[in-house]
Amino acid sequence: MLPKQVHLREIQIMMLKRRQAIPDRLTLDLTAGSVDVLVRQNARAKHYRLSLHPKHGPTLTVPKRGNWPDAQDFLRRHHDWLNQRMDKIALPRLVEPDMALPLRGVPHILGRTEQLRGLVQIDDALQRIDVPGAPEHFARKLGDWLKAQARQDLERQVQLHAARLKLSPKGITIRDQTSRWGSCSSSGQLNFSWRLVLAPPFVLDYVAAHEVAHLREMNHSPRFWRTVKETLPDMKLGHDWLKENGRELMRYQITR
Repeated sequence: MLPKQVHLREIQIMMLKRRQAIPDRLTLDLTAGSVDVLVRQNARAKHYRLSLHPKHGPTLTVPKRGNWPDAQDFLRRHHDWLNQRMDKIALPRLVEPDMALPLRGVPHILGRTEQLRGLVQIDDALQRIDVPGAPEHFARKLGDWLKAQARQDLERQVQLHAARLKLSPKGITIRDQTSRWGSCSSSGQLNFSWRLVLAPPFVLDYVAAHEVAHLREMNHSPRFWRTVKETLPDMKLGHDWLKENGRELMRYQITR
């Protein structure tokens, strides 16, 4: 009789575990501060897994037959692992009101206009950017404006360097990419990260020159670097700045 009772108790515990809802995210307290962990259920996953996504940050994968208590226990056992790694990376930051966001290298405080309609307003004297619309649309609306600002600056600098080198890009695309600052396709299309508008102008200028030079040399050979220097003699300033500070700019997100 006892084995049956024990077996029944195990079944009840298992059912209770499965009834607990699995949240979309949770917050952990680490040495570097509070961090959001994205929770994803994956039908193909066979085990619990904790990873660091370049855009979403810490991500906990829960298998189809997993449950929340076991997932929490898995996180507790991997707390030190996550703590050590989070100390070495820059956490993603969703843009939001009251945040200080650099624009062309100058910090601006983000705010709301308290109006549902209208245009993004910028006051360079007060170093402030105000965004209209409902709070839940703040990041998207600001993101659209930042992309437009980035396009404006990049189109001007790409045109400048293309004229100097006598080259003709097919077009420009502004992307929300976090793995690279720019790229050049074999068809001559130039792609750039909108985050370049956050950096000082000489940095955006360097990336524009870099990608235009790829229209002539689709590599990073000595001839390529001579081409970049031909149109931008002080290219080292932008190159070195990105190497030192680029990772920090990649933290900023306009979508979750």
